[in-house]
Amino acid sequence: MDCGSLNFTHSAMVLLCGKGKFLTPKVGPLNASFQKNAEHLRLSRHRGLGSLDSFQHSSIKIKLPLKYRSPSLNLCRSYPLVIRSELPQNADFPRYYSKKEKKPFPVPIVELRRAARERVKKMKGQPKRPAPPPKNGLLVKRLIPVAYDVFNARITLINNLKKLLKVVRVHACSGCNEIHVGPVGHPFRSCRGSNAGFRKGLHVWTNATVDDIVWEVEAYHLYDRLGKRIPHQERFSIPRIPAVVELCIQAGVNIPEFPTKRRRKPIIRTGRKEFIDADESELPDPVPEVPETPLLTEIPDSDIVAPSDEVSIAWLAEETIQAWEKMRGGASRLMKKYLVRVCGYCPEVHVGPSGHKAQNCGAHKHQQRNGQHGWQAAVLNDLIPPRYVWHVPDVNGPPLQRELRNFYGQAPAVVEICTQAGAVVPDEYKSTMRLDVGIPSDLREAELVV
Repeated sequence: MDCGSLNFTHSAMVLLCGKGKFLTPKVGPLNASFQKNAEHLRLSRHRGLGSLDSFQHSSIKIKLPLKYRSPSLNLCRSYPLVIRSELPQNADFPRYYSKKEKKPFPVPIVELRRAARERVKKMKGQPKRPAPPPKNGLLVKRLIPVAYDVFNARITLINNLKKLLKVVRVHACSGCNEIHVGPVGHPFRSCRGSNAGFRKGLHVWTNATVDDIVWEVEAYHLYDRLGKRIPHQERFSIPRIPAVVELCIQAGVNIPEFPTKRRRKPIIRTGRKEFIDADESELPDPVPEVPETPLLTEIPDSDIVAPSDEVSIAWLAEETIQAWEKMRGGASRLMKKYLVRVCGYCPEVHVGPSGHKAQNCGAHKHQQRNGQHGWQAAVLNDLIPPRYVWHVPDVNGPPLQRELRNFYGQAPAVVEICTQAGAVVPDEYKSTMRLDVGIPSDLREAELVV
């Protein structure tokens, strides 16, 4: 027998034996095929194991023996059935850092020093190479379209969220910065705002806006990305714009309201931190380039029209979540070339090779640092905070219960809004949303959970 195929159903255990005999509960069909020289049994998903989220998003491996007897060789061989899944079934929520804790470094200091020593040892005795863009003052041309996509994705996200807020209820606490997506606010006592002790941690829910959902971190706009650091005395004379917009400007987006210096020749280094601009007088006058992708603009609140039917709401939710993923994915690509700094003690973000000198850090023990920021490399969540909220399993069902808090999951506010509007949940958020966890109906049933 050169090749054979079996049609069996899925369950927690599948038993296969030789001569085509198999025993399994009848739950749903799953196609399996094997070859004579094959190492593993190949599965094609239909409605079998692929329909169970616990198999799709679990990190376990299931190995089952498969035996068949060849009439010609009269030989019995055993092939393991391996089911793999890289995504975890459930994941812990992002850790909450108090104001007294310092953010961890993305890469530990020990590893940074070790990599620096290896880099110096490797470059010893070799001629010095010219700095690549953007360190030499030029733009990375292949990332210019990415910068325009990130800028337009941010505008699309804001415009779509304004429309979705007309049909999806979002609550914001007036005492703290926590928000909740659902018909009613959650009953958890997690408020850390003013007078929270008198309310025993209960939230005071009000209507939320787009600014509560998309928490935009502001940064100083730099006319020259490689220029001198902003001193403390000029902190009020330099405009502040969203950090994502500043990153797009430095990556090649031209906005007339925020001019920036564009070099056409690499800079000439005269020292470690000193340089001079190359002579560009012999070059022809620059011609303003028309971008291939036009820049979008925000829609005023008075012109917002809510979607009319469920189909348009679901389509709008899908477009919104795609804009969210495009903005975060493009910003992550830009951050690999254009450096972004964040303070280890407060949410201050600076887009540039080195942080500014403004002494406006008011975090824990800022007096010991004279108000100066502790700059370190930023991660994507520092630039675009996801704003995690509690996931509501059933919008039309009963509200969240305080006693069953450990069974509920969390998701970014944008993802939760789009999910309740009818969008498909991306795979990367399913683990924290705990979609595979069975929620007890009451406290008595929850106490029986092992």
